[in-house]
Amino acid sequence: MSLSPTTTSLASSVPNNSPIAALNHSSGPPPPPPSFSHSSGRRRFTVSGAASSQSLPLCEIHHRGILIYCRTDRVCICPECETEDHQDHDTVTVEDEWTETKSQLSVLEQEIKEMIRQRIRKIEELRMSVADLELAVERETAGSVGMFFALVSAIERSQAELMEVMEMSRRAAEHQADAMIRQLELEVEELRRRGSALAELAQSDDHNHCVKTFPVLSSPPPARDWSGVAVNSDLGTGTIYRSLAALVERFQEQLKNIAETGFPPAVVEPSPVRTQPRMRRVQEYAVDVTLDCNTAHPRLILSEDMKSVRCGDRHQLLPDNLERFDRVVCVLGREAISSGRHYWEVEVGGKTDWDLGVARQSINRKGKIDVTPVNGYWFLSLRNKNKYAFRTEPSTDVHLSLQPHKIGVFVDFEKGQVSFYNVDAKIHIYTFNDTFTECILPFFSPCTNKSGKNDGPLIITPVNTIE
Repeated sequence: MSLSPTTTSLASSVPNNSPIAALNHSSGPPPPPPSFSHSSGRRRFTVSGAASSQSLPLCEIHHRGILIYCRTDRVCICPECETEDHQDHDTVTVEDEWTETKSQLSVLEQEIKEMIRQRIRKIEELRMSVADLELAVERETAGSVGMFFALVSAIERSQAELMEVMEMSRRAAEHQADAMIRQLELEVEELRRRGSALAELAQSDDHNHCVKTFPVLSSPPPARDWSGVAVNSDLGTGTIYRSLAALVERFQEQLKNIAETGFPPAVVEPSPVRTQPRMRRVQEYAVDVTLDCNTAHPRLILSEDMKSVRCGDRHQLLPDNLERFDRVVCVLGREAISSGRHYWEVEVGGKTDWDLGVARQSINRKGKIDVTPVNGYWFLSLRNKNKYAFRTEPSTDVHLSLQPHKIGVFVDFEKGQVSFYNVDAKIHIYTFNDTFTECILPFFSPCTNKSGKNDGPLIITPVNTIE
């Protein structure tokens, strides 16, 4: 009968001096065959041959109990296997090997736990590194946006001052030239009269009149010496150019310092809720928002694509339906929010006043409205170009060092959160926490146009995901 390699590997020899070998090779009649028991479908036997609760696995070759472990071949064997194939090998009882293995397992278990702890610490370190990197990016972004915004604002102011000075210089030169031209025209007119009188006198035959009049006509008329007179061509822009040059020099010095030391942490605006998702995460929940013309106040002018709104000068003739606001100049979005997360962006540009956020679907839309969260309104406001606030009772002032030109609005319906972001600076502005008990709608108010000072539109723009 041929044996398979697996079967052969199970066989091993027992050293001649081992008690088990002596037992197996002693003279006399062979021991009685062991008794077998069945457990879980496998054959087992007792060492003594009698029934026992301490059953052992059965060697498939010799039908003996597997009592020995060969450390050389790293297999469990019976005494017959030890005698036949494992005589010179390092063997011990399975129980002894298991005792030693258990001690090694305990050490190995501790080593594995330590390796797990090390890797968990490394994971936390990596996550902290990513968080620190995100904060650094936020700081650098906010700092650079603020710096360039300040530079652009200063340049725009310098440009406006330059244009104003040049315009004033032009008007002054024009007035000066007009005055000199009028004076010259008067002198020309006087000289022409004198010339005509001299011509008539030359043709006159009245000698007495000629002799009497000539001395008066021959004396030079009162006139100004115009040889050195010219219009002042100095535009008076030298001071502004020098100021601008100094500004650029300071900007270059700031760039040099930033390149060496980076932006200070104080540049980043403080956020009331630092656990809020960063912009690149909330932008993953971008949704398409359009305006509902049936809710728009009669003074509001909506674009054809229902993506922008501005305040006009007069009321339009529109149906006074229940959905329409009749006193507050605002409009709602068409898409109701009843679950999940939603994000959209609105360009506010250089407007001096606006309101953005969400409102309950069941809000009162007629007459004077108290726009607070208690009454179903959650939105951020701008007043007088630089006063930001969240409409609580009393209102919560929000101090921004960077004026946003585009606002991101994020809603987590289940958490009852409304968050606002400065899209340009990529930073979180404010988060309000509440509980939403019904559908809510996007809320937009361009506010009144203030005789043209606040006539810019609010524009719902596509979301460009930040990489």
